Amino acid sequence: MRGFLFGIVLVAAGPAAAERVELDGFAVDRWEVTVGAFTAFAERTGLVTEAERNGGGFEWGAGWERRPGWTYKTPQGRPASENEPAVHVTWGEAQAFCRDAGGRLPTREEWASAAYTEQRTAPSAGFEQERSYTYPVGDEPDGMNNNRSHHVEVGTTKEGVNGLYDMGANVWEWVADRQGDDALTAGGSWWYGPRATRIDGMQWKPASFYAVYVGFRCVYE
Repeated sequence: MRGFLFGIVLVAAGPAAAERVELDGFAVDRWEVTVGAFTAFAERTGLVTEAERNGGGFEWGAGWERRPGWTYKTPQGRPASENEPAVHVTWGEAQAFCRDAGGRLPTREEWASAAYTEQRTAPSAGFEQERSYTYPVGDEPDGMNNNRSHHVEVGTTKEGVNGLYDMGANVWEWVADRQGDDALTAGGSWWYGPRATRIDGMQWKPASFYAVYVGFRCVYE
């Protein structure tokens, strides 16, 4: 596959800010959109998320159960740090954030290209240029935030393909692709095992859905 890493664009300092990795034809957030970044967007635009409007987001229990008070600011009922991924966000809310930042949600093809195929001319962490991997962290799933009880702060797990973090696990990520009222999610989450992080593990979810397992990142032309 053709592709090169042209550089990393630092939009602002610190994990809560955007850091973009430039690939062939688009740039992608190095990590998932954070609580700090989403809070700044919501406060500036006056956004009140569906989870806030409706009393809380969802978690799987005996089916999908609403958790009172669970929002992107308090993803599991406790205040989040600004460097945790923003969850309890619908597809439309994620797309609005990305458009405001000058980007959009990635297509399935863009997300998969960034997650599984190393495109840098001088890869780090032992990755090989133009090689495709089974998992976003390599041939084996070690180092991802799988089979846990909660997500972790961005940039704290194992570095993955193209120098990206948490393309596998931590939280599912909304993808641009739609199928009627459903939208695609990719990458798996902390609650799932490694198989969900593979390219064949992508799942359709209602675009209006918001849950503790689902976040997002943006791409840019």
